[in-house]
Amino acid sequence: MLSRDGLVQEAYAAGLPRMAAGVALVWQFVILIQVLAYRNDFRQPAVPVLVWLGLLGAAAWLLPRARGRQFGRADAALAIAVAVAAVAVVGWERRLHATGAVDWSVAGTGWLLALVALSRPAWEWITGALVVFATHAAVAYRVLGVTALGQARLAATGYTLLVILAGFAALRPAIRAQARVAARRATLASQTAAERAAATAIQQDRRRRLDVLEEDVLPLLRGIADGTADPADPAVQRRCGQRADALRRALADRTEPDGGLLAGLAPALNAAHDRGLPVEVQVIGDPGIPAPEVAGATQAAVSDVVGALPPHPVVLTVLASEDEVELYLTFEQPPPGPVDVAGLRRLVPAAADWRATMDIGDEGSGFLAVRWRKAA
Repeated sequence: MLSRDGLVQEAYAAGLPRMAAGVALVWQFVILIQVLAYRNDFRQPAVPVLVWLGLLGAAAWLLPRARGRQFGRADAALAIAVAVAAVAVVGWERRLHATGAVDWSVAGTGWLLALVALSRPAWEWITGALVVFATHAAVAYRVLGVTALGQARLAATGYTLLVILAGFAALRPAIRAQARVAARRATLASQTAAERAAATAIQQDRRRRLDVLEEDVLPLLRGIADGTADPADPAVQRRCGQRADALRRALADRTEPDGGLLAGLAPALNAAHDRGLPVEVQVIGDPGIPAPEVAGATQAAVSDVVGALPPHPVVLTVLASEDEVELYLTFEQPPPGPVDVAGLRRLVPAAADWRATMDIGDEGSGFLAVRWRKAA
């Protein structure tokens, strides 16, 4: 499963073919100006127009595949073959010593090599560029001869082709770097939002506990203290018994195993501590006692992750609301291999809405997130 960083980089990378498609379409219609302007320089004026239409057809086939991230080796070979064929046909049909431009076919097929540069390894587009340039050199010398003008125009064409393709090839690492920065910013923003949510949850939990004390327990204790309530009265004793459980829940230390979720996690956490992986536990809210299937899947997920992590301190945070429980196990060093926690979902009834995900950033830090419906 891709991490958040991987997803961001995929999103950025997907924009490259879309940009290339727009450039290719504009490029193709700009080249049409040269096609029409110099068509009389050819023995058959219809040939350059037919070549241009063929390039348009190649665009209709290749551009959707590039946008869909399906541009494979066969597509790259087709793009290079079309470019070579177009350059060869245009050069061969040109009249000898024609004064017009001889390089519009190279410029007109440059977007094909640009697609290869954006989607395939460097050796593929470099090979394609060399074959296209060699073909162009052969036909250009036939038209212009081995003259100073011919060599200068050939050098200019090669330089233009090199600059264009090098620019497109440089976009890939630039986009990756930008994606890493964006992913890091997204991770920091997510961590900040989680910290703010945790602080808000802590304040709400404290407020709830104080409300329990102020509304239920303290008035009863004040009544007993000022004599308005007789502690020997059975009704007062019954009220004290009812309020005792609320008082215990409000003042209890939530980080200690209570026979519920944390008690089930205790063996895995103790084993992790014994092998140098101390786990700091913090609980916000009351997670309650989950269903056996939920508890089993959650314990398995936490056990699998802490069992795979290298020794270093980690933090286990449980956030419980009225309807949902969220468990986060955050770490600074990733496990050496993949840990399949999403597959545990099949062990839990769908009504529990139990789900587990792993998120690992480029720096190695990450977290395990487990969520389920408390009502289940």
